Amino acid sequence: MDTKLILTIEQALIEKAEHFAREKGCSLSDIIADYLKVLTNEDTSEATKSSSFTNSSKGLVKAPENIDYKKELLKRISEKYYYSE
Repeated sequence: MDTKLILTIEQALIEKAEHFAREKGCSLSDIIADYLKVLTNEDTSEATKSSSFTNSSKGLVKAPENIDYKKELLKRISEKYYYSE
């Protein structure tokens, strides 16, 4: 079941992301949903089959093999919003 989600994001970033999505032939919602599935370790096999964004993005970024994505994301968000555990 799909549910609406309201996000507060800088207007300039939204415009760039929408332009990127149009170039890739998908919606901004598709991109965000795929990204959240990756972050939550949900099976993305179905999403990646239908998402041109995911397919076109493979191999663009090389990360260390031992990186903990969730830990890095939390660190960056914490830094951005000055949050400490």
